[in-house]
Amino acid sequence: MAKMGRPKAEKPKTHKITVRFSDDEFKKLAESATDKNQTIAQTVREGLKEIINPSK
Repeated sequence: MAKMGRPKAEKPKTHKITVRFSDDEFKKLAESATDKNQTIAQTVREGLKEIINPSK
């Protein structure tokens, strides 16, 4: 019988962090994610990539 379920990710995300935001910070983050049609996690990852490798 074939395996069922979600396929394995190429680079699984195994590390988890917790960050606290003020109401205002969270509202801005959520609005930014909505504007970009992304999840909040995707928006945070995108911002982190910009910090690590800034556009020139």
